[in-house]
Amino acid sequence: MTGAARAAVADGPLPGFHPALKDALTFPLAWGNSSIRDFDTWRRAARAKVEETLLVDREDATPYAPEFQRRTDGDGYTGELVTLSLTRHERVRAALLTPDGPGPFPAVLLLHDHGAKFDIGKEKLVRPWYDGARLASARAWTQKYFSGRFVGDELVRRGYVVLVADALGWGDRGPLAHDQQQALASNFYHLGSSLAGLMAREDARAAGFLARLERVDRRRIAAVGFSMGAFRAWQAAALTDDLAATAAVCWMTGLREMMVPGNNTLRGQSSYCMLHPGLSRHLDFPDVASIAAPRPMLFFNGGLDPLFPADGVRVAHEKLRAVWRSRHAEERLHLRTWPDLGHVFTDRMQDEVFMWLDHVL
Repeated sequence: MTGAARAAVADGPLPGFHPALKDALTFPLAWGNSSIRDFDTWRRAARAKVEETLLVDREDATPYAPEFQRRTDGDGYTGELVTLSLTRHERVRAALLTPDGPGPFPAVLLLHDHGAKFDIGKEKLVRPWYDGARLASARAWTQKYFSGRFVGDELVRRGYVVLVADALGWGDRGPLAHDQQQALASNFYHLGSSLAGLMAREDARAAGFLARLERVDRRRIAAVGFSMGAFRAWQAAALTDDLAATAAVCWMTGLREMMVPGNNTLRGQSSYCMLHPGLSRHLDFPDVASIAAPRPMLFFNGGLDPLFPADGVRVAHEKLRAVWRSRHAEERLHLRTWPDLGHVFTDRMQDEVFMWLDHVL
């Protein structure tokens, strides 16, 4: 194998195959490309195609059977740990924050990032009152990406119920090592299933759990995420109508524009958390997010973010804008690039997201 071929293997398909397959990505099921002209009919068809590629069955009949443990009283709110069944195969522990007062309250499903940091998951977004050993790691993460804030604690102080759970491999469900991800994904595929599909199903189920809590106003639930959490947020909005709004920070692009040499997407490992085989033969990333239209959605990206080239963000935003415009709902779509920021969710960005949520929920 030549040096050029070895480099191509590291970054994607072999020369010849890569450009030919990339040129074949026309996304024929996208709204505007599809022969389906009724939007509600298109939404059902597009959602069904996404669900088909998840390779993981729906779990609608599985009882959540929540068990609440480890309460703490915060500054105007209560924190609880809750263990529940997001699938029939495993019980998952999540952090649940509830404002003081009678309720029902609006709610936020918070979805944690990847970051190749597996010792903490939900603790990236909620101060771990229940685990002092993870507190230092969690604080360091918030300093690096969130201006030192725990986003979940900020939201509950603003009057939102907050739920955040560990994805498989993180926190209580890990820790996974970085170079184990590909093997884990391979095992899922051999078993006729999917790591990314499991994550997608669990996130949609978590939204359903929030919607069934008496303390929550089920008409006012949003998904919020940063980085991989942003991917998970708009994906969950595409899969369930339990989410009334979505805020996705630093994960939106066109697939073709992202697939360039050196991009993490082509290297395996972390990308398997966001890979649904065969889906790109039908829909691009913004096409999937558009299944949630015309519900309110916010997309932020950093102009200096090395993971998402500017042309990919531009293409995605144009596609999203066209869909919401076709629904006469462009005012419900909030797109913004922060030219001086990279792959972060700083306090400035958070404050704008919080104000947006107050407005749309």
